[in-house]
Amino acid sequence: MNPTPMKINRLDHVNIRTQNLDEMIAWYGQVLGLERGKRPNFLFTGAWMYLGEYPVVHLVEFKTDGLVGGEVDLKLEHFAFSAQGLNEFEAKLERLNIRFERVDITEFNFVQINIWDPDGNHIHVDFKLEG
Repeated sequence: MNPTPMKINRLDHVNIRTQNLDEMIAWYGQVLGLERGKRPNFLFTGAWMYLGEYPVVHLVEFKTDGLVGGEVDLKLEHFAFSAQGLNEFEAKLERLNIRFERVDITEFNFVQINIWDPDGNHIHVDFKLEG
């Protein structure tokens, strides 16, 4: 009997450290439509933000109280979601006055909308074009 070969199925979650937990929870809910959900009772504060049944963004509160030596860089380069409803999403960002950059990737038939959360983490939301 052969063992099952290892295969990556999907992105499970992104873990983000933040000093602005409440603001980040609100932003991920309002802008991306994620909902705060169940989370294990860890010894540190945070929130799990769900996309349907999946906790795709894990927020961890990071306090710098007592740290010696200046600022801590909490940012990651980026993470991405695939989505539908490009026009609605752009209209929502404009309505919420959220800065975004649109990149049309015509050779792969999709549009990338680049946004940044309140901590400056780069997220892109990809929309496959029809046709």
